[in-house]
Amino acid sequence: MLIKRTNRKLTLNTLITALITVLVTTGFSVSIFAQTTVDQVTREGEKRADAGAAEQQRVEQVADQTGKLLGDYKTVTKVVDGLVVYNSLLQRQIDHQEQEKTELATSMTNVALIERQIIPMMTRMIDSLELFIELDTPFLMDERRSRLERLRGMMERSDVTAAEKFRRVIEAYQIENDYGRTIEAYRGSVVIDGNQQEVDFLRIGRISLAYQSIGGKNTGAWDTAAGAYVRLPPEKYKKHIAHGIRVARKQVAPDLLVIPVAAASKATL
Repeated sequence: MLIKRTNRKLTLNTLITALITVLVTTGFSVSIFAQTTVDQVTREGEKRADAGAAEQQRVEQVADQTGKLLGDYKTVTKVVDGLVVYNSLLQRQIDHQEQEKTELATSMTNVALIERQIIPMMTRMIDSLELFIELDTPFLMDERRSRLERLRGMMERSDVTAAEKFRRVIEAYQIENDYGRTIEAYRGSVVIDGNQQEVDFLRIGRISLAYQSIGGKNTGAWDTAAGAYVRLPPEKYKKHIAHGIRVARKQVAPDLLVIPVAAASKATL
């Protein structure tokens, strides 16, 4: 009996010892496992934090790239809008130039025909001007006839363009037209009592052409009806004609003039 109790006591001690060993061993292992798990979680957290920071950096880079692309897009859009307006303006200019080209081509086609028609017309204009001068009051006849001769000579020249010829013909008409609105005094000669005498002429437009001999002895005027110069009463016209000559030469201030004017014989409707 003593032996059995002793064996039971040894067995119990052995179990207790083994249990303690298992508990100690188990507790140690749990502690090691727990420590290992915390380290892993920490490392995973650090990895996720690093991954989040990397992702944030990539997001910021993408945002920067997006902002730059948006700025570039706005800039390009403005450039495109400007080019659209510029191209529209250029297109209108091209359209106008095309229209002008068409008109110039038409003008060039008709220029020969126009030149063939304008040359005879200018010749008729010179003939009409010559007839007008011969029928007009006979003032500055040498000057006016010389102008006509120069025009006729110009019409025969090949080195003068049709445009220049037409300009000079119109200029001659303008000069004749201006004579009707001006007052003028000039030196000339007239036949008085069968003798050629030097006189001062006074022209008032085309309504009056008077003269006064040097020294004022003779005073006269052109009589359109008679087609000749006639004497004027010196007591009536000598002073007025002399004063008119001084006015025309700007030697005295303009003033009221008394001049001989032919009355109209009849009215033509």
